[in-house]
Amino acid sequence: MVALHVEESGSGEPLLLIHGWGMHGGMWGSAAERLARDFRVIAVDLPGHGFSVGRDLSRHSGDVGINPDLPLDSIVDELSARFGEPLNLCGWSLGGQIALRWAQRHPQQVRRLVLVTSTPCFVRQPGWDCAMAADTLAEFAAALEQNYALTLRRFLALQVRGSENERELLVELRNALFSRGEPELAALQSGLNILRDCDLREALPQIAQPALVIAGERDTLTPPDASRHLAERMPQAQLVLVEGAAHAPFLSHPDRFVACIKDFLEERT
Repeated sequence: MVALHVEESGSGEPLLLIHGWGMHGGMWGSAAERLARDFRVIAVDLPGHGFSVGRDLSRHSGDVGINPDLPLDSIVDELSARFGEPLNLCGWSLGGQIALRWAQRHPQQVRRLVLVTSTPCFVRQPGWDCAMAADTLAEFAAALEQNYALTLRRFLALQVRGSENERELLVELRNALFSRGEPELAALQSGLNILRDCDLREALPQIAQPALVIAGERDTLTPPDASRHLAERMPQAQLVLVEGAAHAPFLSHPDRFVACIKDFLEERT
């Protein structure tokens, strides 16, 4: 096993960036560099992604209380053990679910939350229509088994679909995707299991930390209605809708993205 790969820059309030499914900590692009002008930015590669490779995700780790039957809690507990200090968390997509669960599971460790194009539940349920059909996710998982590199590239196209500067963004994402090597298939499958099974809707009223929910107006993977639900159900949440953005507003609209986070983290409560 290898240690989680972590990169730090800047100084001040700690801001941990948690990437989405199949990605790595380098995907935040120039937004991370710009945030580091005002904060201590910490970008992590999740287990089995980027430079955090070589892990057996099925093994139990008594040191950090990882439960192999609950992949989301496994990741949360591993991150919690790695970062002992109170943090501001910024989670993108699947990273947003990790941040939410972290705030619920270890509330004393989370100061503020930034949830970027995320959702409490990725899969459509009775009474929950702003999500992906279960059959679509199953087809995606099957394609992953056949050719996961190609499947990831197709996933990138879905992330930028409809965004302003869509073609340029797709090139940027594709150039960055495998810049730290290919993610492990086991980690990708574990992430899909989280997307399939995780439903944090009932936990939202328990999330007491101040939260900023950033949605992309044109996001088809996590529709804006899911972000609105997040903001409405958490006691101290506010919603920002980035016009013209799809699933990666930190790349398509970095000025707006950075300014919103800066204003939010510098609020005095």
